[in-house]
Amino acid sequence: MKRSEKEQIVADVTETVSRSTGMYFTDFSGLTVEQATELRRELRKSGIEYRVVKNTLIKKALEQATGYDKVYDKLVGPTGVAFAFEDAVAPARVIEKFIGKHHKLSLKAAVLEKQVYDGSKLKEIAKLPSKKELMASIVGCIQSPLAGVPT
Repeated sequence: MKRSEKEQIVADVTETVSRSTGMYFTDFSGLTVEQATELRRELRKSGIEYRVVKNTLIKKALEQATGYDKVYDKLVGPTGVAFAFEDAVAPARVIEKFIGKHHKLSLKAAVLEKQVYDGSKLKEIAKLPSKKELMASIVGCIQSPLAGVPT
């Protein structure tokens, strides 16, 4: 791979990192091509971008974005990154479901709003409510006292 190609990849990943609300670093070793395709398809359905990039290039992109120092030590071995843009928790649900079905994928680390979580926290992250669910519960709480007031 030429230097200009690497620089373009780093620029693309840096831009994607800056737009994302959540990133999930996975170890995809042991997946068959069919399983990897299934994973990508499920992530895409939820509006999640999944990329496999060399660890050194991901690290350079994270360095340019700043604030991701705690992720660097997780960039070992085959790494795929799921980028969430709308719902930061959606990839956790898809990945957890996929792991339950195939038992081959593992989560190295998750980054939600620049907060780094270890891969062992996947189940807790997957249980978090989505942004839409939180907004709906807030609106429900605001409206509930008004419902009991006589007009």
